Amino acid sequence: MRSSAIAQPTLSGREVVLRPLVAQDAQALSSAAAEDRKSYRFNPVPDGPAEAAAYIAKALREQSDGERMPFAILWNERVVGTTSYSELRPWQWPEGSALQRHGRPDVVEIGYTWLAASAQRTRCNTEAKYLLLRHAFEVWDVHRVAFRTDVRNETSRAAIERLGAKLEGIRRADKPGRDGTVRDSIFFSIVRPEWAAVRAALERRLA
Repeated sequence: MRSSAIAQPTLSGREVVLRPLVAQDAQALSSAAAEDRKSYRFNPVPDGPAEAAAYIAKALREQSDGERMPFAILWNERVVGTTSYSELRPWQWPEGSALQRHGRPDVVEIGYTWLAASAQRTRCNTEAKYLLLRHAFEVWDVHRVAFRTDVRNETSRAAIERLGAKLEGIRRADKPGRDGTVRDSIFFSIVRPEWAAVRAALERRLA
């Protein structure tokens, strides 16, 4: 399924809004990334307005190709980073099955997430992930939401685990790493029967 065939929502919470990423976000993303870059060792975060414009152009090309659905993260009305749905996949059910989907995926991945230093270790990431998970499970009714990160990125791994996602395993030689190495990726997931408990835990944290 092409993600361009799936309607992209705008997701709003108490402090966070996720809206479609647009080319005009380049300056705001550049400013967000410039606050402090120490935490971006494993993340492909743009450095400067030109790189931010190229980053957005690539994300929008991938959206056009059906690979990604990118969002700008607004926290208290300020652009502080970006996140995406990706790997939006329908399953091919047996011919004639009433379970065959059109216009929504069976499974999805959440990734490409980075935040300005001032938004890290705040409620921003938790609320953004809560909005993405809630839409995936309660609007699209997906069976699984997956997460992946560089196996060396202990901060990202801990943040995913705090969401309530469970470890699936490690895929060796998964993709190029930010530092030019061949990266091993660690995968986590939340499946539909787990969502109610995950949602309750996230809502307690956000309260």
